[in-house]
Amino acid sequence: MPIEMNEFIEQQMKGLTELVGDLKRSRVAAARRAATESAQRVKSLNTRVRDLARSGVRLTYISHGAVQSLIELQADIVNSALTEAADQLQRMAYTESVRDLASMQAEVLQAARQRIVDDIARAVAILKSAAGEARKVAAPAKAKPAKAAKKKTRKAVRRKAKVAAPAKTAARGRAKRATRRRAKTRSRG
Repeated sequence: MPIEMNEFIEQQMKGLTELVGDLKRSRVAAARRAATESAQRVKSLNTRVRDLARSGVRLTYISHGAVQSLIELQADIVNSALTEAADQLQRMAYTESVRDLASMQAEVLQAARQRIVDDIARAVAILKSAAGEARKVAAPAKAKPAKAAKKKTRKAVRRKAKVAAPAKTAARGRAKRATRRRAKTRSRG
């Protein structure tokens, strides 16, 4: 009986040893799986944070561009108002009658009203453009295939930014020139 008991104990010990070994291996495997999955989640967060930072930079660029355009508009408004006032004073110096002065004032009021409407339209266009660009940045990006996302490099993003910037600058320049032309034609009239 003691021999049978020893054999039984040995069998139980072997079984428990195997069970402990299996448990250790399964714990290690589970820990490795958990670590791998956690690393993948952290990596995916890293890309999200990077995208968020890039969109923040784009939004800053958009807001700075809009503010710059509004400041330029304000400078144009003040400049054209001062130019028109100076021209009006010069014309008033050469008027011969009160009737001429009154008709000149009517023309000035019409020109001022038109200038205000044009300036408001320009300001609204600047704000609409900035809002549209901000919406594009703020809209969640469509899911891209993993391979396509990897192909896009930082150089490509920089190239797009460099190409887009001169186009916006050129549009602002055209708008400025058009405003100056309008101001010149009004002052001549």
